[in-house]
Amino acid sequence: MAWKRYVAIGDSFSEGLGDPYPDGGWRGWADRTAEALAARSDGFSYANLAIRGRLLDPIIDDQLPAALDMRPDLVSMSGGGNDMLRPGADVDGLAGRLDEAVARMRAAGADVVLFTSADPVLVPVIRLTRGRLQVFNDHLRLIAAKHGAYVVEQWQMEVLRDFRLWLPDRLHMGPEGHRRVSLAMLEALGVPADDWHEPELEPLPELSRGARRLWNARWARGYFAPWIGRRLTGRSSGDTVTAKRPTLTPIA
Repeated sequence: MAWKRYVAIGDSFSEGLGDPYPDGGWRGWADRTAEALAARSDGFSYANLAIRGRLLDPIIDDQLPAALDMRPDLVSMSGGGNDMLRPGADVDGLAGRLDEAVARMRAAGADVVLFTSADPVLVPVIRLTRGRLQVFNDHLRLIAAKHGAYVVEQWQMEVLRDFRLWLPDRLHMGPEGHRRVSLAMLEALGVPADDWHEPELEPLPELSRGARRLWNARWARGYFAPWIGRRLTGRSSGDTVTAKRPTLTPIA
């Protein structure tokens, strides 16, 4: 396929947080993928409507209609991760909304790319959401099969369990994580690209119990506690943020 009109919708993952351009803007796997697709197709254009902190409902209610108005032939959608972090998340209800959204995109003639979550098995506190993440991932795979969508299997990417691919907040990927996800998306699309497995990472030295406890305590104080504070006050990191590429434009 030679896609020409690609739109990314979603949350901070699709916005590209953690993968900076030299000017301070965010690149991320979606920009990286768009660059690779543009190199293979004349007249290629790309929009990115993703905004950090967004729950699945605003992604579907606000970003999806705007994306479909652009008549894309390829849409990537990431969402639900922020919902899963909230106690009492309605996994089945979220899956139902995702099903409807994918059906709308496919009915509009767009190919669709979805993403399973990365496995948080090694992340304190966040790993408590692992059970419902697995259930949501199962829903997502069935939805993709039902509608003929592509899936990037982050849950199966063991390299994403390495903290060196993430920012210190353990919620957002760093440049190397975004690079590998972009390569995995190209692989899912059947586009020739480098192997996302490479290079293999050297094993990390084993931390002592005390060092690990201190590391986790600093993370909880510096990142998890402020996140809880925003939830309790109804604030989001994306409250004052707008889409970085709100219209389809060529890749420079």
